[in-house]
Amino acid sequence: MKTRWRRIVCIFLVIVFYYLPLLNVSAHDNEEKKEEKIEPPKITRNEKFSETLHEIAIDGRIYNYRALAGESFIQMDKEDVCGRIFYTAYTLLHSGGKLRPVTFLFNGGPGAASLWLHLGGVGPRRIEFSADGRILPPPVKMKNNPFTWLLFTDLVFVDPVGTGFSRGMPDEEKTNKKFYGYEQDIKSIAEFIRLYITGNNRWLSPKFLAGESYGTTRAAGLTWRLHQRYGIDLNGVLLISPVLDFNTILFHPSNDLPYILFLPTYAATAWHHAALPGGNRTALTELLAEVECFCLGRYVCALAKGSRLKEEEKRELANRLRAYTGLPEDFIRKRRFRIDWMEFTRNLLPEENRMVGRMDSTIIGIEPDPAKPRPLYDPSLDPLFGPFSSAMNAYIREELQYEDDLVYEFLNSDVTRQWDWSTGLKEDQGFIMVSDTLRDALAVNRNLKVFIASGLYDLATPYFAVEYTVRHMWLKERREDVIIETYPAGHMMYTHVEALAKLYRDVRNFYSLALQN
Repeated sequence: MKTRWRRIVCIFLVIVFYYLPLLNVSAHDNEEKKEEKIEPPKITRNEKFSETLHEIAIDGRIYNYRALAGESFIQMDKEDVCGRIFYTAYTLLHSGGKLRPVTFLFNGGPGAASLWLHLGGVGPRRIEFSADGRILPPPVKMKNNPFTWLLFTDLVFVDPVGTGFSRGMPDEEKTNKKFYGYEQDIKSIAEFIRLYITGNNRWLSPKFLAGESYGTTRAAGLTWRLHQRYGIDLNGVLLISPVLDFNTILFHPSNDLPYILFLPTYAATAWHHAALPGGNRTALTELLAEVECFCLGRYVCALAKGSRLKEEEKRELANRLRAYTGLPEDFIRKRRFRIDWMEFTRNLLPEENRMVGRMDSTIIGIEPDPAKPRPLYDPSLDPLFGPFSSAMNAYIREELQYEDDLVYEFLNSDVTRQWDWSTGLKEDQGFIMVSDTLRDALAVNRNLKVFIASGLYDLATPYFAVEYTVRHMWLKERREDVIIETYPAGHMMYTHVEALAKLYRDVRNFYSLALQN
């Protein structure tokens, strides 16, 4: 009996001391496997890049700089999503090192790569244009840019996922789409900026953002995201042809605001093309002051009345709009005194079968099919595709010595078409508005300065819409920290030599002001 109990006790001890630890290990392994499934994959740091040295002569002085064309792998915060961001960075040598300002630049679209700002007027190399902003006959030519911002700040041109050589990882539609949206885009670019300043020891450098078009929407969102998520405060934000409130530019049957805010640009365009009734009897500045006053007075009141407008009011309104746009009175009446940009660009010069550009309304193009409901192309934008794409592809490979057989997506329509706008809406309704986001950043960061550049002939993001937006940010004493400049050019004002020179001077002065603190 005792022998039997001894055997039972021995068997029990064997189970406790031998098999039970194995069961615990197995359970622990299962827990680890579960945790491995939840944890996002770690990125292997095998980014490729090319580093080259260059020099540029400006006003008799030689400037030496380093160019770095490369890629950065990012992992979205708490998400199983990875991306590859292509960028081109320029650092002026022997000029202050880590204490020198660094500026991150991007274009808009969404879906546009940074080559427009890069080769248009900000980088050390620039495409040659005619004096009035037109592209020259092919093949495209490039030259040193005497107006490069590199003289007063280091530059990092960033291509968001889906543009340039930037792609999701893996490069599949399902992965790429996870970057296509207001909030998703801001998170990914903010993470890129964090990685760049960490890897290049720029945490103590003065930092600036510069965006164009939708890039200004991105910049406003980034200003807040960088502060709140990473504790990165900026010295300045530069907004070129901005849109901070889409309510001001999107035409909709229930939204009269764009009709009011586009009218001064219609007037400037008609004045430029000598299409006003009776010719240009007043200077442009006087004309615009008059039109702006009309817009915020009688015009807004008249549109608000809707069908309650009396015939006398209609007659006066039609006469005024004809005087400011050059369009026929019956045309204006049929459209209930509301003209969108497509109708204006196609009807300002109808007898010549011509249309004016949207991005730059000083440029005229042939209207191939006036019967179609929408313009076939933009004569101020589409002709730039070939020169900019050819120049960028050659420049990256030949001068910067960076090799990649991917298509360089200069303006990716798939990104635009698949963009998730809902992540930028307030309470899932209305239009995207980031002016309040920028206002909040100005309130928190008392040293932040903002520079805004607008073209008088821009029918994509008109200058008066920008002024209206800033007035409705309710900045109080911070208003003096927001500088607005206008230029006698279009959306990409840097294609005009005179506007480029003025932009350079204004931006350089802005950096001096922003760094005084």
